[in-house]
Amino acid sequence: MRETVPTVRQSTAPPDHAERTRIRAEFQSIRPLDALEHTHLSDAFAWIDSGAPLCRIAKPATPAKHLVAYFAVVDGDHILLVDHRNAQRWLPTGGHVEPGEHPRRTVLRELKEELGLVAPHPIAAPLMVTCTSTVGLTAGHTDVSLWYVVHADRTRPVSFDASEFHSVRWFAFDEVPFARSDPHMRRFIAKLSAGHSCD
Repeated sequence: MRETVPTVRQSTAPPDHAERTRIRAEFQSIRPLDALEHTHLSDAFAWIDSGAPLCRIAKPATPAKHLVAYFAVVDGDHILLVDHRNAQRWLPTGGHVEPGEHPRRTVLRELKEELGLVAPHPIAAPLMVTCTSTVGLTAGHTDVSLWYVVHADRTRPVSFDASEFHSVRWFAFDEVPFARSDPHMRRFIAKLSAGHSCD
């Protein structure tokens, strides 16, 4: 009697399928502010689903398109910005998402490394997404950035990583130096001020 050997089906899911699913869920939580954010979301979903590498694996920019977690430290109508040495811009703090790392974990890690702070609350879903061609000393690659919000007390002193930043400063929303900031900063402030939720 001939023995029947069961057929073993090979999984077609990429090896980092679970990681991509978790990252995709962060993007799915965002309610777009405008047509531009709709476009950036669509681009991000296509990128995630393409199987392309999502995280930077070598400095300064390999692969040329990679995931970043921005986190805006805010207190009421003020935001903490850093004078970034490489970007030569006043930016929110943030960092590259490492392979296997959830973007919210990136926020917690970078918050400690860059500002010496521990988040006073759980990190909520991102408020915004942007796709940006970088400028400054490492110009030419694309950052796909999730923008998170961290609340802090601006009366408390803040330390910072002097190897990355010239200085740090709290700005009222209407005093942000938009001409020397991220090109989407004005839209982010508008979305934040309008009370869009980051669940």
